[in-house]
Amino acid sequence: MRFSVKLSFAALAVYFFVAVCGEVQYRVAQIRDETPAYNVVNAAERYLPPAPGHVLGTDNLGRSVALRLVQGARIAFIVGFATGAIAMAIGVLLGLLGGYLGGKTDSFVVWLCATCASMPGLLFILAISLVVGKGLLGVVAGIGLTTWVGVCRTIRAEVVKHRSRAYVLAAKALGFSPARIMFRHILPNVLHLVLIQFSIRFPSAVSTEVFISFLGIGVQGEPSWGVMINNARMRLWQGVWWEMAFTTLAIFILVLAFNNIADYLRDRLDPALRGER
Repeated sequence: MRFSVKLSFAALAVYFFVAVCGEVQYRVAQIRDETPAYNVVNAAERYLPPAPGHVLGTDNLGRSVALRLVQGARIAFIVGFATGAIAMAIGVLLGLLGGYLGGKTDSFVVWLCATCASMPGLLFILAISLVVGKGLLGVVAGIGLTTWVGVCRTIRAEVVKHRSRAYVLAAKALGFSPARIMFRHILPNVLHLVLIQFSIRFPSAVSTEVFISFLGIGVQGEPSWGVMINNARMRLWQGVWWEMAFTTLAIFILVLAFNNIADYLRDRLDPALRGER
C-alpha cells in the first residue's frame, strides 16, 4: 500500500472520529434542549485569531471555528453516506434489472438514465431540495436522487457481461428464479464496482452539499462548511482569514483522501487492472 494511501485512510479515520464526536455533541444539546456550544454567541470574543484559547479562532459572533468545523464534518459524513446509500440502491437495482432481464426492461432503464442525465444536475438537485424542503433532508434527497445514473450504467454494463457466463447459465439450468440469480449470484461478483462507485460519489456529494449550502438553499441553522465559507467571504477584506482558510483546508483534505482511496480501490478491485499488473 502506498504511503499516500495510508495517510488518506488515517485522515479519513480522523474525520470519522471527529464527525462522531460532533454527532454526540449535537444529540446531547437536543436532548437537553439547549443551545449547542458551537452556536453560542459571545460578542466579547469576536474575530479572535488562532490562539491557545481558540485554536482556530472565532467568527463574527464569537463562535469557535474549531467547534463549527467539527459540526461541518458531521454534516459532510451524513450527506456522503446517506446520498451514497440512496444512489447505490437505485443504481444497483436498475442496473441489475436492465442488464440481466434485457428487452423492454433494459430499454426503459437506458431511457431513464438518458433522461435523468440530460437534465442540468445542479438545477435538478435544487428543484428536489425546494420540493422536499430546505435543510439537511432536502439536500440528501436532492443529491441522492440525481447521482445514481453513473452507478446504474456501470452496474448494467457489468451485468450484461456476467449474464452469459457459465455460473449464470448453470443457475438458469437448475431452475433458479431471475431474482435469485441477480441478487445471490451476480450481485456478489459486481460488489467491487459498488464499493468503488461509493468512494467516488462520497466526495462529490460533499462538494455539492457545500455549494448548495453556500447558495443558502442547503442546511439551515447548522454550521455546514458551505455556510461557513459564505459567512467568511464577507470578512476577508477585514483580514479575518482563518475561518475561510481552515474550512477550505478541511474540505480539501477530505476530498483528496477519498480520491486517493478511490484510486487505490479501483487498482486493487478492478479485475481488468489486476490483469494488467
